[in-house]
Amino acid sequence: MTDILYDQVPSLDLADFTGGDPIKREEFVADLGTAYKDIGFVAIRNHYLTDDLSARLYDVIKRFFALPDSAKQRYEIEGLAGQRGYIGKGKEHAKGRNTGDLKEFYHVGQEVLDGDPIKKEYPDNIWPTELPEFESIALDVYQRLEQTGVQMLRAIALYLQLPENYFDQRVKHGNSILRPIHYFPIENPDAVPADAVRAAEHGDINLITLLMGASADGLQVLRRDGKWIPITALPEQLVVNVGDMLERLTNKKLKSTIHRVVNPPRSQMNKPRYSIPFFMHPRSEMSLAALPGCVDEANPKMWDDITAGDFLNQRLREIGLKK
Repeated sequence: MTDILYDQVPSLDLADFTGGDPIKREEFVADLGTAYKDIGFVAIRNHYLTDDLSARLYDVIKRFFALPDSAKQRYEIEGLAGQRGYIGKGKEHAKGRNTGDLKEFYHVGQEVLDGDPIKKEYPDNIWPTELPEFESIALDVYQRLEQTGVQMLRAIALYLQLPENYFDQRVKHGNSILRPIHYFPIENPDAVPADAVRAAEHGDINLITLLMGASADGLQVLRRDGKWIPITALPEQLVVNVGDMLERLTNKKLKSTIHRVVNPPRSQMNKPRYSIPFFMHPRSEMSLAALPGCVDEANPKMWDDITAGDFLNQRLREIGLKK
């Protein structure tokens, strides 16, 4: 069966899944599965993040990134492999590249408050003292995106003919990351490496990524026929895409699609861009071994077995965040 060649990311209503109508729910699961099989991206409305809360987070992270570099660097902690706090300009690069991306970012991770022993795996979050409201806003956004992600994973489980709650315990207190990103202005484009881009082509590491609307265009997805198509998360929507962990778990039945953030025209390089993805990870012990229902004679097993934690560490080394 030939993949559908989308000109834009399909848009779905999460209320069709959560609203209690069994017919709408079944259609949502089927449409989601088709989109993830063919392009790996969907846009979702009626999720749990409000536009007001999104706007408040954008406001506070813009103020953080406007601080002097010397102030921001106080929150870049040696030895954390960039898993919490600030990560400086050009520190991360795409897998297979050496040139750093033209961005800086901040990582907010899982808060474990109920005595789950997994807490010892996670560094404490780091909060900038200059912006005391950052903590409450970021954690509220984190929890709402995580709640949305759980519903998306339930629909994915049903599409894969697994129990609906298959992922629930596997992502409870998972190693998920909220990443506010600043694609900083470039006043002199000739002063940066010729091959430097805002974010080089890559697949995400995690199970699924939830992206709220960015402050400017630039995100592109590589279609199956080799054409790059632009993606824009509208204010009331989240763009939700398949990551490499889910692709591996499903033996590539669901596609982790390559995407990138391109540079604007030279005349616009001096303008910033902000973006806030939420990378939804499982617990480190989750096996990413191919699901039996995704392996058959026509689709033999593609990858060796590995845990989510080992896979993450491997990829952090490949993108330059871990030595």
